[in-house]
Amino acid sequence: MEIRRITRVEAVKDAGHLFDSLPRPGATERFLADERHHLLIAYVDGVPAGMVTGVEMTHPDKGTEMFLYELGVDESFRGGGVGRALTSALADLARERDCYGMWVITDEDNAAALATYGRAGGAPEDGQVVLVWTFDPA
Repeated sequence: MEIRRITRVEAVKDAGHLFDSLPRPGATERFLADERHHLLIAYVDGVPAGMVTGVEMTHPDKGTEMFLYELGVDESFRGGGVGRALTSALADLARERDCYGMWVITDEDNAAALATYGRAGGAPEDGQVVLVWTFDPA
C-alpha cells in the first residue's frame, strides 16, 4: 500500500468512487487550494483503495488541531488495514504540522469506524454532544 498526499484535481476524479458522492469540480479545486485542507489516498497495486480528508482548525487560545473530516475505503479493500493506515497517516501529518490533536465524529453504532479509529489510537470523549445546523443549498 502506498499513501499519497493529493494536490491534483485529476487524482480526486480518479478516486471519485471513494467519496459519498462524486466530487464536484469547483469544491475539489477550492479544497485542494487551501493549504490547511488535506486529502490522502491509499493505493494498492496502483488502484485507489481508500481516502481520508482532514482540515486544520486554529483557535486563538487553543492552537491548531486536525479534524478528520471523512474516511472512505472501497468495499473490496475493507478489513485489510487501509482505514487504519490512512487515519494514522493523517495523525502523522497533523503532528508534522504542529497540531495539538486530532478529532473525528462518527455514529455511535458505526462499529467499523469505531474499531478503525480505536486501532489507530483514537479514544471516545465522554460527555460530548454534537449539534448541527443544516442550511438549504443556495
